[in-house]
Amino acid sequence: MNRLRALLLALTSLTLLPGALPVGLAKEQHKPIINYQERFLPVVAQHGMVVGPEKIAAEVGAGILRQGGNAVDAAVATGFALAVTYPKAGNIGGGGFMLIHMAKDRRQTLVDYRETAPAAASREMFLKDNGEVDRQREFFSHQSAGVPGTVAGLLHALDTYGSMSRQQVLAPAIALAEQGLEVSFAFNADIEARGAQLRKDSEALKLFFQEDGSPLAIGDTWRQPDLAWTLKQISKRGAAGFYQGEVARRITANMADNGGLITSQDMAAYRPLEREPVRGRFREFEVVSTPPPSSGGVHILQMLNILEGFDLGAMGHNSAAYLHHLVETMKLAYADRSRYLGDPDYVEVPVQALISRDYAARQRQLIDPDRATPSAEIIPGKRLHEESSDTTHYTVADRHGNVVSNTYTLNFSFGSHIVVPGTGMLLNNEMADFAARPGHPNAFGLVQGEANRIQGGKRPLSSMSPTMVFRDGEPWLATGSPGGSVIITTVLQTILNAMEFDMNIASAAAATRVHHQWMPDRLRIERGLSPDTVLLLEQLGHPVEPGKRTSGRTNSIMLQDGWLFGATDTRRPGGWVAGY
Repeated sequence: MNRLRALLLALTSLTLLPGALPVGLAKEQHKPIINYQERFLPVVAQHGMVVGPEKIAAEVGAGILRQGGNAVDAAVATGFALAVTYPKAGNIGGGGFMLIHMAKDRRQTLVDYRETAPAAASREMFLKDNGEVDRQREFFSHQSAGVPGTVAGLLHALDTYGSMSRQQVLAPAIALAEQGLEVSFAFNADIEARGAQLRKDSEALKLFFQEDGSPLAIGDTWRQPDLAWTLKQISKRGAAGFYQGEVARRITANMADNGGLITSQDMAAYRPLEREPVRGRFREFEVVSTPPPSSGGVHILQMLNILEGFDLGAMGHNSAAYLHHLVETMKLAYADRSRYLGDPDYVEVPVQALISRDYAARQRQLIDPDRATPSAEIIPGKRLHEESSDTTHYTVADRHGNVVSNTYTLNFSFGSHIVVPGTGMLLNNEMADFAARPGHPNAFGLVQGEANRIQGGKRPLSSMSPTMVFRDGEPWLATGSPGGSVIITTVLQTILNAMEFDMNIASAAAATRVHHQWMPDRLRIERGLSPDTVLLLEQLGHPVEPGKRTSGRTNSIMLQDGWLFGATDTRRPGGWVAGY
């Protein structure tokens, strides 16, 4: 008990961190937590918790747990609610990955509901006559949309691992869309930030703006009757209510009228997949993460394998020595990403070779402790075959010990910025995640190869990385992040902070982060590193780019000593920890 009191006292002191907000504590079973602007919250493990990017949707998930639903029920309800309350990234028109731990069976599975390329998609569909990529068509046209996977994926998880009915988990989202919600400061700012592009689509203009063309005002009640209608079709008919019938007809008619590629056959053919997660060890921890077509889990494990050979603790957290070894490891992993990663149903991805300890040992030898290796000198997979700016993430835990880590996306904030008439649904622009021109950078600056070339039916490569860490065979930490190319390094540093430097989850999330993705050769750093550390990194040869933006936005739960400790990253406004 003394240890627990000391832990809680230490956690309470976290309210002094920049951006941290008041801590609440639940002790009595079934007693609701009533706090304000919660970003960190401990809750007795016999209860449940949802940590997400937006308050109302997180509370929807917590309400499902309070009604007796399990973590999957709550995750599905949260996902549909975010489509209403967090339209820049919450969605029914996108796709993602759900990592599930079922306590009763002591096993994990990954639901892959990534979008697929329409059958008519072709290798050079985004290239101009001169061979250059047409970015406008790749990012902001009907052709930029892949076949949505979110509805099928969430419903598959519910039907297979949930305990509540489709009608129960969809009811809160439908009510929110019908009755409306108050426009927050964060939502108003999101619309303003993307206003120029959103105004180009007549349906988006009607949905997100007032009659004078200004964004929905803070405090206004925002209703979405078209989205409520769409959600009702899903509630009544399940996946068929979205992929067939009137909803599908409206989507495909809008495609046909605007040069899009998604057909009724593409919609009807979409299927989510269950995949075996990738697994590895770091010290005494087991790390379970997302397999291809995400690159996240493979490269998180690859980097942990390389870093395990160094005494990171002795170097000191975020010291120049630690960051140097961390960054050099990032460069090696992202170089391999450019060559080997893609949809495993279409290309051979050497997963086991990439996450093997033998390969890590050989890669470790390439790191010079006294010099940053220029990216131009790093060759993808050089030793592999020798001798033997929007995604969103939320995390859920229930009283039974089940845990869900879910990341899904439209790709950019508001996806393609196109709303399908009569549905209230934003189209994704996930086709931009393919390699439109192999060997050249995508929207996030990531260089990708032939393995991720456009092909009908194929799933584009992703960086989404919902991840869980197990200790002594039990779930200990679940996390994930949005951020495009920075997702992988954000998750890596968060779990390293907890595993290697013994940080609680709030500190692990708040610590300053760095990012390097091999190409372009620049080291992005957030504000918070000491000038001396930055100078030492520059002297080692790292091309430092001072932090103008934050890196990622984790939503995490740590399960320890009979408690759930939830933390939502303070880097962006609006995050929420909901418990009961």
